[in-house]
Amino acid sequence: MERDDVYEYSLDTHHDEAQGKLIRKKIYFVTILLTAVTAVEVVLGAFIKQDPESWVWFTVKWAFILMTILKAWFIVMVFMHLKDERKVLRNIILVPYLIFMSYLIFIALTEGNAVHDTWMN
Repeated sequence: MERDDVYEYSLDTHHDEAQGKLIRKKIYFVTILLTAVTAVEVVLGAFIKQDPESWVWFTVKWAFILMTILKAWFIVMVFMHLKDERKVLRNIILVPYLIFMSYLIFIALTEGNAVHDTWMN
């Protein structure tokens, strides 16, 4: 007797081996890129001294923000398959998050400077 509650989705893939290789190549590229960006973040965080007065630390903070946004973009677009959706649906999903992330970055940078100014006085 065949079960009707189990469906094997892998049997419905209708692409040839060349398409499969392209898909795997894209996944490997994104995985290696995300690993490299994470390694750079770890090295920067481990070896750069946190000095609020230094221009180097200011640059590192913005580098962290940009690398995190890059990683989030690749994860959402590739692994969550949002790149394959229509542009309108993509924008409906992404624009509120971009506005919210911009607000959080603004608050974090502003309050971080305010806390530093309060401690120094």
